[in-house]
Amino acid sequence: MNKEPMKVTGSEAVILSLLEEGVEIIFGYPGGAIMPIYDALYDYDKKITHILTRHEQGAAHAAEGYAKITGKAGVCFATSGPGATNLITGIADAMIDSIPMVCITGQVASPLLGTDAFQESDVLGISMPVTKWNYQITTPEEIPDAIAQAFFIAQSGRPGPVLLDITKDAQFGELEFSYKKCKKIRSYVPETPVDPFKVKAAAELIDNAKKPMLLFGQGVIISKAEEELKAFIEKTGIPAAWTLLGLSALPTEHPLNVGMLGMHGNYGPNVKTNEADLIIAVGMRFDDRVTGKVSAYARDAKIVHLDIDHAEINKIIKADVAVLGDAKKSLKMLTDNCKKNEHKKWLSEFNKAYDTEFEKVIDKDLHPTKEGLTMGEVISKVSEATNHEAILVTDVGQHQMVAARYFKFKHSRSLVTSGGLGTMGYGLPASMGAQLAAPDRTVVAVIGDGGFQMTIQELGTIAQNKLPVKIVLLNNNFLGMVRQWQQLFFEKRYSFTELINPDFLMITKGFGINGQKVTSRENLDAAVKEMMDHDGPYLLEVVVEKEDNVFPMVPSGASVSHILLEP
Repeated sequence: MNKEPMKVTGSEAVILSLLEEGVEIIFGYPGGAIMPIYDALYDYDKKITHILTRHEQGAAHAAEGYAKITGKAGVCFATSGPGATNLITGIADAMIDSIPMVCITGQVASPLLGTDAFQESDVLGISMPVTKWNYQITTPEEIPDAIAQAFFIAQSGRPGPVLLDITKDAQFGELEFSYKKCKKIRSYVPETPVDPFKVKAAAELIDNAKKPMLLFGQGVIISKAEEELKAFIEKTGIPAAWTLLGLSALPTEHPLNVGMLGMHGNYGPNVKTNEADLIIAVGMRFDDRVTGKVSAYARDAKIVHLDIDHAEINKIIKADVAVLGDAKKSLKMLTDNCKKNEHKKWLSEFNKAYDTEFEKVIDKDLHPTKEGLTMGEVISKVSEATNHEAILVTDVGQHQMVAARYFKFKHSRSLVTSGGLGTMGYGLPASMGAQLAAPDRTVVAVIGDGGFQMTIQELGTIAQNKLPVKIVLLNNNFLGMVRQWQQLFFEKRYSFTELINPDFLMITKGFGINGQKVTSRENLDAAVKEMMDHDGPYLLEVVVEKEDNVFPMVPSGASVSHILLEP
């Protein structure tokens, strides 16, 4: 909506523009080149909450966590040079995982651009491959329109991160401020209308299939198509399996939910992929962790692919029918065009596969006979203690895969994890963003001892803002996932994966955060209860078996049919 123009500085125009976009929280770290914007923010502290992280990477991951839970663009600030470059890991993570973010960096004054001035870096050149759009603002008049476009691009179609680099003179300069939200950009088509003829062609394949299988990813969550997904599978009776980022879109206990796809996914969905006569992929991109050896993937199946992004169609797996468009709309149309059906015999095969997996893997993970604690039993007990209502945030590694397998969910938007980039250090700062996005929900951060030490300084942010995150630290004194590969494929040559760790409790208590360390099974239940009952942030460090591995496992480069249930 247009308002009467008023004269303001460029830095104040940034804050006013963010307010027009409904921004409530900013994650950031000040510095010289962005100082005018921070000075303007000082006068708006009652309208916008700024969270001072301890590192710019933490700001980016926190913004990701916030965006994953709310569906709105996360916002972060950083200064020029090292401040801007420290954002890049989080931006790259958001790009590959389709997370909307608006990143604003300060830059040296425009006369100094290209002179190697103090704390100057070419952040546009550096960030171009990992942003959906980036732009450098050199005059104050550009600010409102650039920010409006940034939010539109970040949040429309397939979401992603955008970056605005604002020179210091543009921040100091003045403009007549008015704001108009962006609703259209010439040549940018974020969403294709769903083709009804493609829908009918897909429905015909679905109606005639004997062994159909649906694979759903984060696109279902992004498009808010959870109810449409549920309605589709319940009408057609098709078993549904999820990618890591699709987790929580369908309740864990839904009878047609057959588990996780991929390298450490469930036995049934992986093996049955190559027995299916039809694969329906919804909002997922056939990542290599899902397909394994592409030439051996779903050879007997027709492929129906529903996606909003043209670039994902036929990129990895050729589609027999591609339905472009928003998943919420395409799933609704597909459901309307499909006949009511059941696939009881086919579904029973998944149940038999689960029984095999339970005997060889799950039962040993959850009810171990060995003395040491397993990651699986810890995750399962924490999930039960939350009544499966919590938001799970993970770091990256063995604990991430175990958490995805054994944490249970009742509600969508309940998992925050790094998928495509696999960023160690993601978990702790992302949990801050998730907690701020959902202050009334329990947030559990499951982190390994390696990833924890990459962003451990963010305990300071958690303490300063009194964020009641429950941190479950699974400590095996190893870089566990790398060690597992070294054990299985490199003859146990543990090259630089063993960690000599600090006293994590002492460090945590130094930040004023309570916690305890558990080394034996008899103390686990009470410790989990104490953590959940504690009012405020809490660290539960659990020492787990050093060589506790994650199975099942599809070896790298192997067919999904060759999934291993044991070493």
